[in-house]
Amino acid sequence: MIEEIIQNYLRENAFPCYLSVPEKPSGNFCVLEKTGSSYEDGIFTATLAVQSYGSSDYAAAQLSHRVVQTMLDADTLPEIVSCTLNTDYNFPDTTRKLPRYQAVFEVVHY
Repeated sequence: MIEEIIQNYLRENAFPCYLSVPEKPSGNFCVLEKTGSSYEDGIFTATLAVQSYGSSDYAAAQLSHRVVQTMLDADTLPEIVSCTLNTDYNFPDTTRKLPRYQAVFEVVHY
């Protein structure tokens, strides 16, 4: 499952990464979500959103920037063909009143 592969990759690169927001969120962390996918000729493509939470807007932006840099190297994993950034932007969590940025990636994988 691509979410598990990328979650482990981000965790191995020192990012606290979850597949949903922790019950009691604290500090800086990211949440990974698959928002779409396709399959053609044995190759999968997944659209993944990584939401970076921080204690401030600046901390969330810094975390997001580091996540983007790390994700762009995800093609070093044997299961990943390519990983490209579609967009990244400020995306405040209005429900929890927490600073958050979101980066959206297109990941081609086996």
